Amino acid sequence: MKGAHMKLSRYIDSSPLGPAMTFDEVRAAIAEAVQQECCSVCVQPADIPLAVEMCRNTKTRVCTVLDFPHGKAPAAVKELEARYYMEYGAEELDMVMNYGLARSGRWAEVEAEIRAVVNAAHVRDVQVKVIFEASQLTPEEIAQATEVSIAAGADFVKTATGFLGTGATEEQLRIMLDTARGRCKVKASGGIRDYRTAKKFLAMGVHRLGIGSSSVAKILAEETHS
Repeated sequence: MKGAHMKLSRYIDSSPLGPAMTFDEVRAAIAEAVQQECCSVCVQPADIPLAVEMCRNTKTRVCTVLDFPHGKAPAAVKELEARYYMEYGAEELDMVMNYGLARSGRWAEVEAEIRAVVNAAHVRDVQVKVIFEASQLTPEEIAQATEVSIAAGADFVKTATGFLGTGATEEQLRIMLDTARGRCKVKASGGIRDYRTAKKFLAMGVHRLGIGSSSVAKILAEETHS
């Protein structure tokens, strides 16, 4: 496995994103992410203050989602969201690309919205991950979305929200990795519910794993017994 020198949790963005999750459920998920030393905990925007409080002086960073899960807000609104969430303490932003525009071939507009968020974020040294919702795109569109994200300065490209279609697949990730060629990082997200899948994606060269908070403990326990 590439990067085997790091324990699995350091590749994981634990993601308590369910819209019906209670305050106590989110708090428990953040506590587990901190205890397991996950790379980040990716929360809904309303939960940023709680995550900031609980992750302070730990190894776990605070990530939030932007224009989630549909990606249909205007570029100016996405930029305002980014600025607002960073003011509240977000250290990483996972933005949903307007994949309807991508499917329409309106790539200049897609690049412009990504660039607006990236420019705002990089002033504060905040990383931006661009979510494609890859199950809705053709292989050619996945490759082009990767190129456009790189041109706009994104730090990561990411497969999916986990709220639509299939989760991450080997085919999608191979296209993203082969297109990126080290110019940006790749995050696999959606449908990662066991250690075998997580290990397989890391072996491909994926840099980060977005995993639903309900699956994190199970996967890390499987790692311990593997």
